[in-house]
Amino acid sequence: MSTSPPASEARTGRVLAGVLVLLVLGFGVVVWLAGWHLGADSAVYRAGALTLVHGDPLYTRDVLTALPDWVRLPFTYTPAAAPLFLPLALVPSGLVWGVIAVLSVVGLIVVITVVSSPPGRTPLLGRRWWALPAGTAAALVLEPVWKTLFLGQINLILMAFVVLDVLVLSARGSRWAGVLIGVAAAIKLTPLIFVPHLFFTGRWKDGLRALGTFVALEAVMFAVIPVDAARFWRDSATDPSRVGSVHWIFNQSLNGLVNRASSLASWSLAVAVGVAAVLAVPAVWLVVRLHRRGEDAGALLVTAFYGLLLSPVSWSHHWVWCVPLITLLVVKARWWAAAAVALLFASQVVMLVPNGGNTEFGWGLGWSVLGNVYVLAAAGGILGLAARELRLVRRSTGLVTV
Repeated sequence: MSTSPPASEARTGRVLAGVLVLLVLGFGVVVWLAGWHLGADSAVYRAGALTLVHGDPLYTRDVLTALPDWVRLPFTYTPAAAPLFLPLALVPSGLVWGVIAVLSVVGLIVVITVVSSPPGRTPLLGRRWWALPAGTAAALVLEPVWKTLFLGQINLILMAFVVLDVLVLSARGSRWAGVLIGVAAAIKLTPLIFVPHLFFTGRWKDGLRALGTFVALEAVMFAVIPVDAARFWRDSATDPSRVGSVHWIFNQSLNGLVNRASSLASWSLAVAVGVAAVLAVPAVWLVVRLHRRGEDAGALLVTAFYGLLLSPVSWSHHWVWCVPLITLLVVKARWWAAAAVALLFASQVVMLVPNGGNTEFGWGLGWSVLGNVYVLAAAGGILGLAARELRLVRRSTGLVTV
């Protein structure tokens, strides 16, 4: 039996995407053999696992004892992250970056594939054999993506967990729905924002399963390393500065924006939380409306970008959610919007604005707009979509003459 053209196109695209993954793996091996220093954060993941195995403290030192000499960073992740990183302890130190990079590109491919295959529509990737490999390769020039790969961060992997959980497992009513979100939150706290997302979209069992998975994983660590676990939740979890200077330009969150504008005033975090609370009203309403209309990917993205605004620290490499946003806009044939988002994140604008030390405190209006562009774009996008949705409601109820 011959393969239908759409199936053949999709298969060709997956094969070429696989070739891209192999190229990344090959480069990772080259990095290892050449002794290049890439992936400071991936080195921290591995060191956290080794620290746990050795029985050394995770949080009492500025840096971990198991880190290579060229990295001097603390372990800022939850206690449950350390055992989840244990597989990395089996990998040679120099090869860890390559392993994380390969898994990240696989995660990128998964996200593009899922978002570009909405229910009830012909998958975009099935119509164009080049769409998946080209989209994956193009995503690598986006500032959040290449920086995630360069640092050896796991943002793309965690994003894939969330996308699979919400748009695949939860959408199909799987008994495992929620588990991947719980695991992601047990590594980094920020994915907890997707627990209320499940609740607001009526998926209570999935939300409880996610919350239960997170609590169970963290509870185990109180039995394994009680002192370290208590220290993290007592001190580190409520201290945004533990991961770096909150006013630095690369903290693209409301808290970062307010701290830059106020020169680190003591009330900055309270103001940022207040703004986020106000913004939560249109964001939650928009999530519910989109979900009821069957636009689950759009609803998920509203939550993701709201979470980036809400988090006290959202480094620019956390903004990898621009990839599914661009993908969704392309699927909907919103070409100008897709081009605008792609241009924003490919422009490297946050890399070009003067920053570092106290430089951010001296920005004028122009630099302030450019230096907070991710925050402003996300907040404006949520408010703009909510306003458009409100107009649709008014038209449907006859309050506005069409």
